[in-house]
Amino acid sequence: MSENPEKTIAATGGAETAAASESPSVPTTAASTAATTKPAAKRRTRAATKRSEKPAQSPAAAPLASAPAETRAATGKAPAKPRPTSPQAPTARATRVGPAAPVAANTRTRTTDDATTAPPAQAGFSRRLGDRHTLDSSALEEIDRMTNVALGQLSGGVSPASLAMAYLDWMVHLASSPGKQFQLAAKATRKAMRLGSYALTSAITGNAEPCIEPLRGDHRFDHPGWQRFPYNVIYQGFLLNQQWWHNATTDVRGISKHSQAAVSFTARQILDMTAPCNIPFLNPEIAEATINERGANLARGASNYREDFKRSLRNEPPAGVEAFRVGENLAITPGKVVYRNHLIELIQYSPSTDSVQREPVLMQSAWMMKYYILDLSPHNSLVKYLVDRGHTVYMISWLNPGPEHRNLGMEDYRRHGTLAAIDVVTELQPGRKIHAAGYCLGGILLTITAAAMARDGDERLASVTLFTTMTDFTEVGEINVFMDASEVTLLEDMMWQKGYLDHKQVSGGFQVLKSADLIWSKMVREYYLGHREPMFDLMAWNADGTRMPYRQHSELLRRLYVNNELFEGKYMVEGRAISISDIHCPIFAVAAAGDHVAPWHSVYKLHLQSDATELTFVLTSGGHNVGIVNEPGHAHRSFQLSVCHEGDRCIDPDTWKQRTPTTEGSWWPVWQQWLTRHSSGSEAPPGMGAPDKGYEPLCDSPGTYVLQQ
Repeated sequence: MSENPEKTIAATGGAETAAASESPSVPTTAASTAATTKPAAKRRTRAATKRSEKPAQSPAAAPLASAPAETRAATGKAPAKPRPTSPQAPTARATRVGPAAPVAANTRTRTTDDATTAPPAQAGFSRRLGDRHTLDSSALEEIDRMTNVALGQLSGGVSPASLAMAYLDWMVHLASSPGKQFQLAAKATRKAMRLGSYALTSAITGNAEPCIEPLRGDHRFDHPGWQRFPYNVIYQGFLLNQQWWHNATTDVRGISKHSQAAVSFTARQILDMTAPCNIPFLNPEIAEATINERGANLARGASNYREDFKRSLRNEPPAGVEAFRVGENLAITPGKVVYRNHLIELIQYSPSTDSVQREPVLMQSAWMMKYYILDLSPHNSLVKYLVDRGHTVYMISWLNPGPEHRNLGMEDYRRHGTLAAIDVVTELQPGRKIHAAGYCLGGILLTITAAAMARDGDERLASVTLFTTMTDFTEVGEINVFMDASEVTLLEDMMWQKGYLDHKQVSGGFQVLKSADLIWSKMVREYYLGHREPMFDLMAWNADGTRMPYRQHSELLRRLYVNNELFEGKYMVEGRAISISDIHCPIFAVAAAGDHVAPWHSVYKLHLQSDATELTFVLTSGGHNVGIVNEPGHAHRSFQLSVCHEGDRCIDPDTWKQRTPTTEGSWWPVWQQWLTRHSSGSEAPPGMGAPDKGYEPLCDSPGTYVLQQ
């Protein structure tokens, strides 16, 4: 990193989130298809995408636990699994069958409080596939696992072995790089001299030119008090020290990319924790507030801390969440649950217009979040926005799994989640194609489902919409720090005890990735300044998380984040590899410029895989959640949009961003008009459910699964 002697900008990497924990790598056969890469010209021969051989079925492709028969309305009939090749084709109803193991009867009822029980866990599937032949007995394996769990609890979920190897890699290569050492020593000397000169000038004149500016987006030193002596010297020294450590942990010859990311990330966490703004007597804002309020701010902060500590011990949600209740002032768009199985509830929303578009919209969020982020308050509900503009909307509400669901895998979520919902919507509105939309992990699952349907000639999808969804996992930001084999194994072992990944672990990981804003700045505001942040609907939703089954999360990490099977054309569904290039229906992809969960550069790589007749890409302002909950009329919102047709040349993301004009406002109206253009016209609204087909409404929205804690 070059250093400007006049004014240097400290460099810290952008944040990213990590889903942490995962199960064995699932072996794939040598016949798995090779990596799919996209040439500059997007058109390619269809025949090239055909597979000539059918690989042996991957273990991950088969159901991994006894899945109970999916339930119906009072009729008690099993749900159908229509697989027509076109919407006009007749749909035969077939029962979804799990493995040949005894399953408990799972009867569908009209009552709203009858949650379907999950399939029993089977010991035969409890062990990680990758460990089956490494040890002579399960007892020895259990000893290793318990040791790993103890280490993980002490280290906060970070693998000590992985971190030690990263630091050893860094130290050895730095020790063998005398040129780098000389450069760092020279930088340290220059910074010390500049800081000393700045301090002297500031003490004498009170007006010295800063030698370094905070990074863009770093607001920790915005208070005017930081410009007064001696606080200005303190924060300038911190920024210079922060920059020096960035130089020391990056660009060391020979160090691996993962080790560099881990060491740099760890150094940044330590610096963020020890920043002078977090220390009361070094922070002028805290000092001023304490003097002006005669300590009342500290008293309020102590009260806030006591309340938060008590809530943490009692496993209660944050203060203020009580004002937001699902079904009362959140997720209140009228609708009915028309289908329920052991994994999902399917909500059909009541029409609010005299006519609707013929093609319905099926939406699904990630299974690690509750669906009502898409149906928050009436003013920012994407569901209500579509319903009020003449669309029939269906929503998947995921089960909040417990220990008994530990063996549910990706294939279970595909078959009994996304595909089951598509089957039901097809029966409720026969002859109509479906606009399918997926958010985050829900978008990944939708992509897998759509690719498998396209491979098998199933043409029931009118379009695919992906909200902040990555399909290539080679550049996932700082989440990559948690993606080596040692870290994954540790997280698997930590999940092993409970059988699931708790949402608090995921939330904690997200906070660590942006600790300066989400942890330390919040601590200063609430505990030192005594200002409790007011709760609002999106914050309340964020505190209402769900769990992820052990096996499903493990497969997600190993097969996608570590092995990148989906992008490389090696992801197996029902024993055969799938390819995103098989999806030819129109695609609408939305990425967020400030997203640290799904970086927009990675989302943009969909262009390298897609052979869709039309790919519309939107880059919106905001982050992973705010970029999607982006209702019209909100100030300071903007987006960039481009349309790429089959045969157009693909350009790199940075060039695309420079060339694409910016539009002020929300992207919601653009997407709604896009859905209308890709529909076939309007008709009278369909009925709620279909009692004559066994889909009698079970209860009012939001249903029962969303209320599970």
